[in-house]
Amino acid sequence: MSTPAQYYNSLPPVAKTYATVCLVKSLGRHLQLYSPTILALSYEDVFKRFQIWRLITNFIFIGSFSFTFAFRLFIILKYGVQLERGPFDKRTADYVWMFFFGAFSLLAISAIPFLWSPFMGASLVFMIVYVWSRELPNTRINFHGLVEFKGVYLPWTMLAIELVLGNPLIPSLLGIGVGHLYYFLTVLYPLAGGNDICKTPFWVHKLVKRWGRGYQINSPVKQNESTGGAFQGRSYRVGGTSTARDPSNLGAFSGRSRRLAGR
Repeated sequence: MSTPAQYYNSLPPVAKTYATVCLVKSLGRHLQLYSPTILALSYEDVFKRFQIWRLITNFIFIGSFSFTFAFRLFIILKYGVQLERGPFDKRTADYVWMFFFGAFSLLAISAIPFLWSPFMGASLVFMIVYVWSRELPNTRINFHGLVEFKGVYLPWTMLAIELVLGNPLIPSLLGIGVGHLYYFLTVLYPLAGGNDICKTPFWVHKLVKRWGRGYQINSPVKQNESTGGAFQGRSYRVGGTSTARDPSNLGAFSGRSRRLAGR
């Protein structure tokens, strides 16, 4: 049995960084070190008072210490980690780009007054859930021994929990919508013969390379055909190139289905 420190150190870099920042921000709020309003998205403050940080900080506040906070942090540490260790294994830049894409899209959507939300951390969390559900649609999920369902239904189950908790659903629905847009542009549309118009920009690869964790540039990523699910026939971009998977080659993805299933 691992200690909390060992567990924390074992986490992949992107999910660990996001979870840590969210935890620190919520802890600071719990200790009353700051007011959440200083983190909230306000386009008036951004453009008139040049408080540019609000474009970022609204994404890293997922609630004060509460069951809602614990629920969203759990999603990051479970499904965000599984995404990074599975479909995005050796594709750290692509995973970082997924977050950037989600943030840029949500900032554009929030410019519409009735879709605006002061904090969109919940939207990013639900984007993670939706992409996970599309990448691993056939994974069996046992919900506390009460019910078992396929991974493809996970976003709607989590949405029902948000409803029970009394949280507004618009941020969560926006996250699901942005997650679908990302998956469509990066997977479905290219597989249908369209151009890869959402390819990870080179500056993200350079950023991740400088970050220096969990990233291998121009390293071919391939998977055996036993994994199944949404990965079959999909090509992965590594180092800005498109790399088709060869079922005969055991690469970074081999054995992933056993790890994600917890066996």
